[in-house]
Amino acid sequence: MSSNAERSILYRVENGVATITLNRPKRKNALTLEMYNEIQDALKAAEQNDDVTIAVITGTGDYYSSGNDLGNFMKVDTTNIEEATKQSSTRLERFVNAFIDFPKPLIAAVNGPAIGIVVTTLGLMDIVYASDRATFHTPFAALGQSPEGCSSYTFPKIMGTAKANEFLLFGKKMTAQEAFACGLVTEVIPDSHFIDVVDKKIKEYAKLPRNAVQSAKNLIRNGEKEHLHRVNRAECDLLTERWTSEECTQAIMNFFSKSKL
Repeated sequence: MSSNAERSILYRVENGVATITLNRPKRKNALTLEMYNEIQDALKAAEQNDDVTIAVITGTGDYYSSGNDLGNFMKVDTTNIEEATKQSSTRLERFVNAFIDFPKPLIAAVNGPAIGIVVTTLGLMDIVYASDRATFHTPFAALGQSPEGCSSYTFPKIMGTAKANEFLLFGKKMTAQEAFACGLVTEVIPDSHFIDVVDKKIKEYAKLPRNAVQSAKNLIRNGEKEHLHRVNRAECDLLTERWTSEECTQAIMNFFSKSKL
């Protein structure tokens, strides 16, 4: 058995709350390929556990998550790019589907900066609490890529077309207050009190009748679940095209070159 410090994802259930913690603080909680599966497994465990009323996703250390680990690009089988991109697309679609289909209230406790896939999936959360030192960034264009996590649908719906375009198309980085002002974040909490305040709120929510809360969420979500799955599929199809494009390859190479400077 590995210790908690060695696990990339921590999962615990206490007082009706399932907490999923991204646990790679030295790597800014960047997501490895294995972590995609581990997060899905944790969500499935929370769904199937009758003692769980609410699930929470948060991060260890200073970051919520810096998005994809750069090492993921190094694991791509360059001898068969078409098959590699197909596998990546399938992995991403299943990951996002786990958020779309999760039947219980799902809360994000964004304890610090968030980048990429961990930002786009916030539109599928029921509540998003953010530390006042959190930032939100989706640098898709800079990497020659396109939106994911159903953000091409949820973000214009949440924040309006103009703000969503600035964020998704041109990679504008948002502060916690800016994200709150456009509706992506439910509440901004001072970092010095963030853990205590969020913990108190969630414990109170977990005391509510579990079936009543779940039924209410399903009533809200079920009307658009089919559409979200279609959006997810379309986004993954486009990303498959982008990943095999010369433009994307060059953009990623440029990014690696800059990161080594």
